[in-house]
Amino acid sequence: MTTADAAARDATTSAPDGPLRCAVVVNPARVDDLEQRRAAVDTALADAGWPAPEWIETTPDSPGIEQARQAAADGFDVVFACGGDGTVRACVEGLAGTSTALAILPAGTGNLLATNLGVPQDPTAGVRLVLERGRRKIDVGVAAPTDEDDDGGAPFSSAFAVMAGMGFDAAMLDDADKRLKSALGPVAYVLSALKHLGDRSMVLEIVLDDRPPLRRRARSVVVANVGRLQAGVLLLEQASPDDGQLDVAVLAPRSLLHWLRLAWGVVRRHEHVPHLEAHRASRVVVRADREHPRELDGDVIDPARVLSITVHRRALELCVPQPERSADLSEGSERL
Repeated sequence: MTTADAAARDATTSAPDGPLRCAVVVNPARVDDLEQRRAAVDTALADAGWPAPEWIETTPDSPGIEQARQAAADGFDVVFACGGDGTVRACVEGLAGTSTALAILPAGTGNLLATNLGVPQDPTAGVRLVLERGRRKIDVGVAAPTDEDDDGGAPFSSAFAVMAGMGFDAAMLDDADKRLKSALGPVAYVLSALKHLGDRSMVLEIVLDDRPPLRRRARSVVVANVGRLQAGVLLLEQASPDDGQLDVAVLAPRSLLHWLRLAWGVVRRHEHVPHLEAHRASRVVVRADREHPRELDGDVIDPARVLSITVHRRALELCVPQPERSADLSEGSERL
């Protein structure tokens, strides 16, 4: 058993016995089959003898953080996040540090947390997973305000569970056409990425915990809690969501050929990927020569010269497949 496997075993728990109170935070703009999903979820819970869930819609001005936080304060045992990565991230922020568990009903383009933790895409299967009571306590990353020395705000403000990034990845996400994402899925990100292959490199100072600063020229820095990207591509093989560490990828291609070598190395899972440097730390501070785009779990945030991330170990309880079922998951959806 590897260290990551042992950590996953230690972080896996079970929900309490008896019916649990559930709420569903749903983004109606991201769920095309809302009525069918609602019927599937309500029926699955009723068949198990659980009370009917409370359905709470998000709005453009309130994307799910307050809804999830209020559900936890109201004593709900489980909050389902029904929407894309943005809705899931909002619920992560609202539930981190509470005793309310998060369950995911994927309905977006990327569904990265679900993909990394083996959560099924089908809503009925997602409810069945909750009924089976498998839980996993996972780490949560928190991005500091633009001034990394300012710790104001709620403890889990700007939280994420998948990845944060600065540079190329954030620019790609920001420029992806919403209509193309709906029509083409991950292909929309590829088209957006092609627009930014020739962008200037960033001049960076990267501080990992208390180690001496690293000075690099790079196109992107990704700070990851899990290792898989869109379409199940494994970027950081050692990343584990409950080890108290963040995995940091520094991508530094300088030409189209470099990009192709990097992409080929990642897809083929080479031990040493060209133009990619990997590190691990519990606190990461990236300082750039100028403002750059930034993102948290696919949500683009204000550009800045600093990206400062701290990990909070096992701050969120997530509904996941029971350990004995993990062997049945496909490779693209297995637990890291």
